[in-house]
This record gives sequence, structure tokens and C-alpha cells, in this order.
Amino acid sequence: MGFVQQDNNHYLTTSPALHKIPNLEIFTGMPVKRYRAGVSSRSASAVLAWGRKPSAVKAEAAATKLGLPVFRLEDGFLRSVEPGAEHPPLSLVGDDEGIYYDASRPCRLDRLLAEPVSLEQADRARLLMRLWREGRVSKYNHARERHYGQLAPYVLVVDQTAGDASVGFGQADASSFEAMLKAALERFPGHRVLLKTHPDVVAGRKSGYFSQSSEAQSPRVTWIGENVHAPSLIEQASAVFCVTSQVGFEALLWGKSVHVFGMPFYAGRGLTEDALPAPGFRKPVRLEALVYAALVEYPWYVDPEKAELCQPERVLSWLSFQRVERERFPEKLYSPRVSLWKRKALRRFLAGSELVDERDSPPPEGTTRVVWGLAESREPVVRVEDGFIRSVGLGADLVQPQSWVFDDVGMYYDATRPSRLEQILQTGEFDEALLARARALIETLAQSGTTKYNLGLKNWARPVGHQRVIVVPGQVESDASIRYGSPLVKSNLELLKRVRSANPDAWVIYKPHPDVVAGLRKQGQGEDNSMNWCDEVVVDQDMAHLLGLVDEVHTLTSLAGFEALVRGVPVICYGQPFYSGWGLTDDIDPCERRTRTLSLEALVAGALILYPTYISRVTGQYTTVETVIREIRQARATSEPRVGILLRFSRSLRRAWRFRVFGEKSSYI
Repeated sequence: MGFVQQDNNHYLTTSPALHKIPNLEIFTGMPVKRYRAGVSSRSASAVLAWGRKPSAVKAEAAATKLGLPVFRLEDGFLRSVEPGAEHPPLSLVGDDEGIYYDASRPCRLDRLLAEPVSLEQADRARLLMRLWREGRVSKYNHARERHYGQLAPYVLVVDQTAGDASVGFGQADASSFEAMLKAALERFPGHRVLLKTHPDVVAGRKSGYFSQSSEAQSPRVTWIGENVHAPSLIEQASAVFCVTSQVGFEALLWGKSVHVFGMPFYAGRGLTEDALPAPGFRKPVRLEALVYAALVEYPWYVDPEKAELCQPERVLSWLSFQRVERERFPEKLYSPRVSLWKRKALRRFLAGSELVDERDSPPPEGTTRVVWGLAESREPVVRVEDGFIRSVGLGADLVQPQSWVFDDVGMYYDATRPSRLEQILQTGEFDEALLARARALIETLAQSGTTKYNLGLKNWARPVGHQRVIVVPGQVESDASIRYGSPLVKSNLELLKRVRSANPDAWVIYKPHPDVVAGLRKQGQGEDNSMNWCDEVVVDQDMAHLLGLVDEVHTLTSLAGFEALVRGVPVICYGQPFYSGWGLTDDIDPCERRTRTLSLEALVAGALILYPTYISRVTGQYTTVETVIREIRQARATSEPRVGILLRFSRSLRRAWRFRVFGEKSSYI
């Protein structure tokens, strides 16, 4: 994968833009230094150039002067989610002989194709083709899927933007496009012709090769100018017509008949119907050989989340996952006024859909709205809330979230009606692969100590001489999770009283909610009397640390109860949180709708794998819970912890407890 580097220790480049490509040194395997007049070239292996763009001329001149070879780089055939320099490539090709789109001379890809393909390599190529189709990936993967089956039978004709370097270097010109369209109309007289051009061509910002074409005005020609994902067009096409577009290569992966009117890298090899004669150095090959060379041996790939070299299957799988996540919701969503920081996060979590502010454009009847929590809304509506493994830091502190939940049925903390999570847990199927993943996740959570906010110290010690230690997590009493999820007990103080009454000999710890401790939310009614009903108040300790040292958790609806279950700690619920009612908790007031008995693995699979949406801190794109846990661990290891305040009160003090953080401005409780 990638060409073999020489023994020297760095590359040179004359291009500032090339030098700024993220992960460039990971791709190439060596440092890359800017070359300027007077800079020593000692120990340099080659000069890097970007394909055959005009900037490459400068690189070629420098290489000649220094007596070094030129290595040409280009985007790989499986590049990224979105185009543009702000979305770095996940694959690059490196060529020390030419470049794949220049048909005038052999390139490294041609040399690779001259080598025999083993049975194992052919099998891998067939697997890649299957994964490509199943994942519905393309070079770029940002556009929406659309459906064109109603236009069938049709053939697809692919336009390109005027001046595309691959056209000239692919032995084609404007007349090639005219000949291609005429051939499509003649060879498939009973078919509609879908002419796919660039959206900027339709908008008049760029020129395409069919802008002035008379053939393109035929009543059998349907122009497709919107931004549409290539597989949507390829899948139902009877044939695909290209000049040099990569769409032709992708059509081969879909098993389509491909008619070519230039000389792209996949033409002249006995796999396509070519209008031009093949160059003498190109020989017929099997499709598996082309796929293996073009997707495995020719490019380099960098793992988008780990910034290390990887195999094409990893990038293909990651892009396939992005495709699925970006298609979950309607193409256009409306939201009422939300804060700027929350709107920024919404756009990341809803990538693939356009988020429209209702103040700018009132939503038409029947369109889907996105609202926070249980805000009043007409249907259809998607409700948003923090996920169960959120971030390193508090939401009220404006720390950007790494997980949110999107619920089109209800909301997980509203026990008065079903939610999407409840439906998953009540009726969902949990196959062995999913349960195995959940088991591994449970082990990871237990080892890593990951919780919702991942804050606090880890120096609390279990009191000596007490056989039962109970922790009671405090909650923000104004939160909807208590109003809608705890029918009987409505306050932290009432909960503490019940716990103390039922467990007079236990050592009871009360842990106020982190938002209250931070002064970001109001304390509960009478909460300053909590020391009358517990043995100790702990305000700055990491919840995972506490859970490893206590015997039970008593809670209204706190997520700490779920975190305790994951760590094997018994949980007594006085409300009806999402994790109660499945046979895993001791429920004081059960939810009658929940009739299924679940394993812990099934609960974790539903609550942490299937229900939430996760965003990577590294890529800003969709990710998995496992990646978020890894990133949270890395963030905690490299960030300075907040100054915590540990207040431990013995029962004998019997006084109201008060404390301050962040100086005199922020007093509470």
C-alpha cells in the first residue's frame, strides 16, 4: 500500500498548500520539509508534487536542480465525507513514475497491474466491491441519496467541469462529451438519458461541457443538477457513459456496462467499451486486479480517528457509517430559537440534514421540527437531550457534547409515555454480535471509569467499620426527569429521608448534582438540611470512583443508577428511570408498560449503542460509543483537573452545609 520510500530521511515540497495537508507525514512515512532557495537538500529522497497541476512545474524544476526524483501525490479514490481543503483526505496516492489520470505515459498503477493477482488478493478485491456497494460509498460522501427508479430504464451520462485536468491528460476534449452523449442516445434508443452535471454548472457558477450542447436539449435527456450521491444514479442505470470521471470506475464496482470516451485509468484494460484505442502499455486485466491495485496497493489510507496508517476496509467502513448516520432524518429540519453554542452542536449531530431556523423560514405543514427535551411542539418532532456518556465537563458549563439522543417517539426520562429507547428495550432484537459488543463495552466502562460528565477527584475512601455504604446521587429538582419520571418522590431531601428511614444502620453518602455544586443550577428545596439525613456529603468526587467503593445506590431517576448497574452495584429506584422495570433494579414504583426481562448486556446495547448519537472530538463526524470513551480517557489524561472541594461532614455536626467555588461570586446551598 503506497510506494516504497527510499533510504533517505525526508521529502521536500515547493507547495505551501501541499505541505499543509493534514497527516501528510503519516501518509508518506517521512518528514516533509518546505524547499526554498538555499535550503540544503542533503538526505532528501524526492520532491513531492500535486499531480500534474501547474504548481507541479515548480516542483519538477526544483527536482531537476537538486538531482532528485519527483513523487506525485493526488487524492485517493475513497477520499472523505465532504470535498474541500477543510475536509482532509483519508487516502492519497503516491506515484514515482507518473500519475493515474495521465494516459500519455505509464504510472505506478500500470506497473502494479502488470503483476499477477493471487487468489487471496482476488478474494479481497471481491469483498471490497461488495462492501463498497453495501456501504454505498463514493469518492465524496456528503450528498443525500435520491431515488430515480421511476425514470428507468435509463442510462447515465456524466458531465465534468470545464478545465478538469483529467480530461486533457485523459486524451479528451469538448468534442469527446458531444460524442459520448450522441452515442448514449443512439445505443439506447428506448432509454431515457440522465445527464449528471455539477450543481455549480446548473447554478451558472461553473461551466460544464454540455452547457451549449444541442444534443443535451433532446426531450429524452433529463438533466440532474442537484447534489446527489453517485450510487443513487449508478444503481439503476442500464449503462454508464463517462469521459474520464471516476464515476466510471465506481460503475464497474457496481457491475455496470461502462462506455468511455477518454482514457481514464480504468479504460483500455478490457473492462470498458472504449471510444479511443488503448495506450500500448495498457493490457487487459481482470476487474479484481484493477480493484486490488487501485484500492489496496496504489493508495495510502489514514484512520480518521486515530491518525495512523490503516487499510482501505477501515476507511470504507467508517465512511459507510457516516452515510447511514447522515440519512437518518429528513433532508430539511426546522428548529425554534436555540442558543448559538447549542445550534453549533445541533448542526454537527444532524450533519446530512439542513437545519433551518424557524425565525428565518417558517416550517411548512408536515415538516419535522427539532426541539430540546420536552418543549411544546406540533408533530412530527424529534426531541434532543444529552446522551449518557456526554463529555469531559458539564453541559451547563457550555462544554460541547460528544453524545446526544434524538427521539421521535418521546423522551427517555418521560416515564408517562413510551420513548424510542423504551421501544428498543421492550421489543428490540439483540443478536449475539450486539450482545458481545455490549459485554466488551461493560468491561471497558468498568476499567476506564467513564461516566456522563467524567469530572471529580478519586481520593474518597470507604469509612472503616461500616458494613453497608449507600450513595444517594442528588439531582436538579427542576429537571423534567423528576417531574415526568418520579411519580411519588419529588425532592432530594425526601429521598434522603426515605433512605435513612429504611436503612438506619447504613453509612449514607449524599452526592449533590455537579451542576448544583458548580453553581450552575439551583439547589433543591431544603437541601441545605441534607446532613440531618445522611452521614456524609461528598461534592467533588468522581462518580465512577465512588461506585467502586459503595454497596448500593438509591436514586430517583439519576443516571448514576445506570452507571452503577454497569459496574455490578445494586440499585434501588424510587422513580421510573429508563433503566428500571427490566428486572435489573429494585423498583419502589414500577412502570407497568415495561414487561420484558432484560440482561445487563441488552440494556447496555439499547441505551449506549443503539439509542444515542456520538460525535468524535477528533473528526467532528459521527462515531461510536467505544471511540468516545477512548477520546474521553485521552482528554482526562492530558487535561488539568478542576480544583475540587471535598466537604465531608460527620453526622454529629448536624448543621446546614454551605460551600463556595470560583471565589465569592458563586455561593450556593
